[in-house]
Amino acid sequence: MAAGKFVVLMVMVALMVEGSRAMTLCDMNDEGLEACKPSVRQPNPVDPSPECCKALKGADLPCLCSYKNSVWLGTLGIDPKLALDLPPKCKLQMPS
Repeated sequence: MAAGKFVVLMVMVALMVEGSRAMTLCDMNDEGLEACKPSVRQPNPVDPSPECCKALKGADLPCLCSYKNSVWLGTLGIDPKLALDLPPKCKLQMPS
């Protein structure tokens, strides 16, 4: 389960770093990354949207997990606790 939580962290890092540039990260495109953004930012995070969950379900989770120790999370406004909560909220089956 922890591996899946780190997936979300990396998605948010990519979104914040790349801004408006067209990109994909671990099989997630800009739209998917943007859809998850409101769920990992304070002060008023929201539950993940269906679009966010769909993007996470289609992502290469082991690839995203490889970014789990990024130093950019805090500087990019990503709340790690909120990001770690996304996979269970999306009812994802996490890789072992």
